[in-house]
Amino acid sequence: MADTAVRTHAERRAAALEVFERFTNGEVDAERAQRSMERRLGALGTFAFDVVMGDVWARPQLSRRDRSLIVITVLATIGSSEELSLHTEVGLNHGLTRTEIEEILLQVAAYAGFPMAMAASRVVDDRFRQLDGVDRLPERIGGAELDDDERERRAVEVRQTLTAGRASTDPASDMGRLVEHLGEVGRIAYHWAFGDVWSREELSRRDRSIVVISILTALSRTDELAFHVPAGLNHGLTRTEIEEIMVQLTIYGGIPRAVEGTHAMKAAFAKVDARS
Repeated sequence: MADTAVRTHAERRAAALEVFERFTNGEVDAERAQRSMERRLGALGTFAFDVVMGDVWARPQLSRRDRSLIVITVLATIGSSEELSLHTEVGLNHGLTRTEIEEILLQVAAYAGFPMAMAASRVVDDRFRQLDGVDRLPERIGGAELDDDERERRAVEVRQTLTAGRASTDPASDMGRLVEHLGEVGRIAYHWAFGDVWSREELSRRDRSIVVISILTALSRTDELAFHVPAGLNHGLTRTEIEEIMVQLTIYGGIPRAVEGTHAMKAAFAKVDARS
């Protein structure tokens, strides 16, 4: 959905200041912060307010919570530690829970690799400790310890929702197709990504699709977007919401990646329409 409204600079600045107020839960004076950023960063500081917040974050097509979901995902994926620390707190202010933020990192482990997820986890934990004023966080509960037959049972159910029922309902057949196509990579993907991670309830399937589409766009994995864009639709995302993920990526992944993602998204939409 195109945003055709023509705004004055004063209107964009006002929107940016409102976004910043939400970022900080009103604990930092927005106008003073804007002036400080401009003094320190020059034009970069100007556009950090007027474009990042006034043009993108202020758009109504996604909730602030969903935008934080995207941004934390991308920052973890590309290893931007300082920004990830800041946006961990912003995400909490926008309504994400700590459990949901931790779950983003689990999805990052599967789609961008454990090294990125482990590094991001250290940043997030450090921010949690700062917020709590403690040296050590409470112990967490580990993941479910599943036998392969249970992982496959969960994976086939996940693949049913990802494909809107087009995948086989028989785990052996469904996994067999992946293994035939990808070898042992397919087996690991079936057990780990689908059976262990996607089946968890700490994030909704819709939210996991937002996370995965964001990761794939940030990494320019357009072939994978051909599968995961329709999967996002199957999980309840609208086309407008998926388009808005690409808008958010213009700022946090760069315009070239957002352009690639948009081309892949449109091609995926066209295939969905042709199939219909």
